[in-house]
Amino acid sequence: MHSWHRKLILTTALTCALSTLAIAADTSTTTAATAVPVPDKMLKATTTAATPGKPSTNISIPTIQINAPSWILLDYASGQVLAAYNEHAQMPPASLSKIMTAYVVAQAVSQKHISWNDKVTVSPFAAHTGGSRMFLKPGEQVSVSDLMHGMVIDSGNDATVALAEFLAGSEDAFVGMMNQTAEQLGMKDTHFVNANGLPNPGQLSSAYDLAILSRALIMNYPNEFTLHSEKYFTWNGIKQYNRNRLLWSNSKVDGLKTGYTEAAKYCLVATEKDGDMRLIAVLLGTKSPAVRTQEAQKLLTYGFRFYGSKKLYSANETIKELPVAAGASNKVAIGVSQDFYVTYPRAQESGLQASLDLPSTITAPIAQGQQIGTINVTLNGKVVASAPVVALNAVAHGNVLQRTINWFKNR
Repeated sequence: MHSWHRKLILTTALTCALSTLAIAADTSTTTAATAVPVPDKMLKATTTAATPGKPSTNISIPTIQINAPSWILLDYASGQVLAAYNEHAQMPPASLSKIMTAYVVAQAVSQKHISWNDKVTVSPFAAHTGGSRMFLKPGEQVSVSDLMHGMVIDSGNDATVALAEFLAGSEDAFVGMMNQTAEQLGMKDTHFVNANGLPNPGQLSSAYDLAILSRALIMNYPNEFTLHSEKYFTWNGIKQYNRNRLLWSNSKVDGLKTGYTEAAKYCLVATEKDGDMRLIAVLLGTKSPAVRTQEAQKLLTYGFRFYGSKKLYSANETIKELPVAAGASNKVAIGVSQDFYVTYPRAQESGLQASLDLPSTITAPIAQGQQIGTINVTLNGKVVASAPVVALNAVAHGNVLQRTINWFKNR
């Protein structure tokens, strides 16, 4: 037999073998989910569901009574609701509405539609707005930054209207932006009709929605959030003090906003950071400034006393690598796209367990960011936290040789 003939036979046989193996690799598409325990090191730093919700476990934690018709306590990192009462009741938010105004203005600055140094000409309408004021004068030029100070610290209704008019042309147009942002944030109990929270039957929100909004402000605009910890601001020779009394009585409290109208009574969003843990408390409809301060501190103390919050994984950190069938590469790294936290009762921390819910086989092509499975954290057998697990890198469909080599590697 000629040598060229022998080579042709061997090449044909090898090609057939490679094709057979490649077909075998391509047809391994079983997708039955399997639970894979997460390495123990994960529980040394833990986490909770990305969407706010009440704990699903029956845990022996003391209940707390708060002297307010509607209130909520939220863990900032995880979004977990730790305790609540009538949290979805629609009530007048008073000056807590200004948290949304601050959010919309901060968003406009971040998108470079306006800047903090822009000068605003104060309209007579804005200057003559009633209620709490920054004491602006008609026609004076004031920077966006100074107006934000006057709105947040002085709770100036005049400053709020001036900002709304500057950004959107009119307060009515600005209110449209507020409601659009509320919808984007999932604030289903909320409707605004003005920018400052002055009395109006249509101006409504809930403790739950205001907790969502406050969390979004802290998360998305941390530099602007720090303004809420400032204790006083002076404009036109008038020094005014922040009405959040917790800023003086508790050095760990760094925000966020008070509110009052006759219909709304005394309202407060308070946030405290202790170590790596931050809590947000919202109280609506309390009877006096003293009561709202006392009850907010009671709620924050309760949260830090009985709950803990830890990070399980950072965004885009590799949890593990999984074998891939029919790919140009035989592995794909998986992780979470956002920092993953769990909130848990401190007395129950030892009962936390984490596992990965994954398909038994993963077949290329795989896009970066594609969901591969789910990571679940359980407490005493009940799921308290979960998040999508995604591919951290893309894996293209391999050619015959690549698929065959990777098939052997994965065996």
